[in-house]
Amino acid sequence: MLLLYRIYQIFIFCPIIVVSTIIIALTTVIGSALGYGRWWGYYPEVIWARIFCRLAFVSVEVKGSGNIDKHTYYVFVANHQGAYDIFSLFGYLGHNFRWMMKESLRKIPFVGWACKAAGQIFVDNSSVSATRRTMQEAEKQLRGGMSLTVFPEGARSWDGNMRRFKKGAYKLAVEFNLPVVPVTIDGAFDVLPRFKFLPRPGHIRITIHKPIHPGCDGHDLTALMEHSREAIASVLPARESTPLSRSRTD
Repeated sequence: MLLLYRIYQIFIFCPIIVVSTIIIALTTVIGSALGYGRWWGYYPEVIWARIFCRLAFVSVEVKGSGNIDKHTYYVFVANHQGAYDIFSLFGYLGHNFRWMMKESLRKIPFVGWACKAAGQIFVDNSSVSATRRTMQEAEKQLRGGMSLTVFPEGARSWDGNMRRFKKGAYKLAVEFNLPVVPVTIDGAFDVLPRFKFLPRPGHIRITIHKPIHPGCDGHDLTALMEHSREAIASVLPARESTPLSRSRTD
């Protein structure tokens, strides 16, 4: 059975994924160049992400959609189990947003071009000036009324457990006094863990928690990080619940 699935992946899944990626990327670049980047930078990618999931026989279940308002912009923070976190959130979160993503993704043919055209934010921490530019791009999107989605761990998990959270996204939420929405992703590690190249069929569960709104005096950075991490961990299997104290610092 596994052999048949691998044959399917090589001769059907991979070719369709490559072709659809090129088409969606070119559509995004052209649509954004015509001045409709807010729309073209999101909705074609929703289709693309769902193609990735459905062709890999990955089902996605979303809970808590009623906790967010499509007319409000947020900073979404999610745990990062594997590559299918991206496809499940893009395809099924149901809210227009832009990613804060690794700078290395800019180099991927077609994907990097489309991400740049759509206004995705490449996180470059190679120098102080590069980090400043990253934050300026993020601020530009927030000022324009666009939500951001961030993996505060910074990279995919090695073993399914959450890594330490970094402060960058939270600082933006504090600066702009925005609600932070914790999002739990469960099942993506089993579908495609780090250093694997072909996905396995599976079921991914996305839990959208209630937004953490700033108080009268705004957010408290440390409390915000701990609260969001606690919410994310609350619906994860025991293997993924790590001490909250690990999230206090970069």
